[in-house]
Amino acid sequence: MTDTAPKRIVFCDFDGTITAEETFVAMLREFTPDVAAKLMPQIYDLTLTLREGVRQMLESIPSSRYPEVLEFAKTKAIRPGLVELLDFLDDRQVPFVVISGGLTGMVETVLGDLNSRVLAIHAVDVDTSGEYFQPRSSCEGETEFVAKVEIVKGYGVEDWVAIGDSVTDLNMAMAAPLVFARHRLCQYLDERGKAYEPFETFFDVLDRLKSLWSGDVCLG
Repeated sequence: MTDTAPKRIVFCDFDGTITAEETFVAMLREFTPDVAAKLMPQIYDLTLTLREGVRQMLESIPSSRYPEVLEFAKTKAIRPGLVELLDFLDDRQVPFVVISGGLTGMVETVLGDLNSRVLAIHAVDVDTSGEYFQPRSSCEGETEFVAKVEIVKGYGVEDWVAIGDSVTDLNMAMAAPLVFARHRLCQYLDERGKAYEPFETFFDVLDRLKSLWSGDVCLG
């Protein structure tokens, strides 16, 4: 790591975290309802891995429907406070990285103009050249289709923050020095005795980081 490399990074989930509701899950329930109804409960109760479940659901969606998937994403609202959090992080030269178990195209569609405020997006790409979606992940893990902890390790920082809401964030949250959690992720972390900061909006994250980092100099 060079002297100009960031010493601290915030890694944030997308679906149900950046979005005010579960966008990727809602898409799966809309475009592959029968498969999603069968597999989502197994994913949530941890009897089916994300790697297998996400792959099976995506591979059941016809490629011809990809434009509809992106249109579906356009209707989804961003959780309040994201712009203000990004402003705060910019002031401290702390990068913001999105790690999602969902589709890259959906993430980019929802973020819109905010894409330029994000250091990187790590998510699932889809090849639509065949009859059905062919999902691709640049960092596939043993149980995850997008291995979030391995992606974090690639940045080489020890002081990092995880923000998430559900099962796709569990491994990342367990490894993180500081976790902001909501929804199902809180239950998973409670069951495992992992400390976390609860949040509902990014204003909650912002206020807590301001308090925790109040004595810091700029760490960029």
